[in-house]
Amino acid sequence: MQQDPRIARLLDLVSNARTAPPGRERIALALCAGVLCHLVFAAAILSMVYAMFFGLSRGLGTVPYPWAALANLGLILQFPLVHSLLLTGPGTRLLSRLVPGAHGATLGTTTYALVASLQLLALFWLWTPSGIIWWRAQGWTLVLFSTLYAGAYLFLAKAIFDGGFELQSGALGWLSLLADRAPRFPDMPTLGLFRRIRQPIYLAFACTLWTVPTWTPDQLALAGVWTAYCVFAPLLKERRFSRRYGQSWQRYRAQVPYMLPRPGKEVADHAP
Repeated sequence: MQQDPRIARLLDLVSNARTAPPGRERIALALCAGVLCHLVFAAAILSMVYAMFFGLSRGLGTVPYPWAALANLGLILQFPLVHSLLLTGPGTRLLSRLVPGAHGATLGTTTYALVASLQLLALFWLWTPSGIIWWRAQGWTLVLFSTLYAGAYLFLAKAIFDGGFELQSGALGWLSLLADRAPRFPDMPTLGLFRRIRQPIYLAFACTLWTVPTWTPDQLALAGVWTAYCVFAPLLKERRFSRRYGQSWQRYRAQVPYMLPRPGKEVADHAP
């Protein structure tokens, strides 16, 4: 029985890291980068879950209104703008230079995940709440929306796993450095949720924005802007995939819908 490639990649990374060749400074850098990346990543996710659960009504920002509206808009926009910029050629080179020495390129995915996590922490902790709460779920509606909210994050976790957990979490970089080898990026994702839609990660992320049990002007602003990002940003990603995978991507794209699944429609694997 053939092993699931999503799991096989992770096991291969861990196996190579466990038999890492000597190199004290390289190993120390890899381990420090991994611990820092995953701790900040976890803190960012927990902060996002907590802050949006309460409709961004509990931020620590103290900017006076009306200037707070501009500050909050800046916090909203900095994530998609920087997140997208770092995926470009110049952005990738910048990421490589953020780590001094010869290992910046190898740690690129780890640095990328760390920067994204710091961006999320800045957004949710520096937010200045408006103080206006339009609606807060109570009783059975609180149970319902809390369940939907939790389900959206489970959906997101599944999409991240299907898309390549080692890449999405930043583990690819530091584990590759630990093993003293160049990062091996996962192939074009076509398994799991990617059999149904081409952009399940963005869809799942959008679902977390709209299933919250507390609604405020703050949450609506975040949900509106970031949903637009989730809809349109993958178009740039698909251009990169088209250049990288060529005909394999074109065949996959022709059969699999963008973000809304077709009932009962599932496609076979499309190996690049």
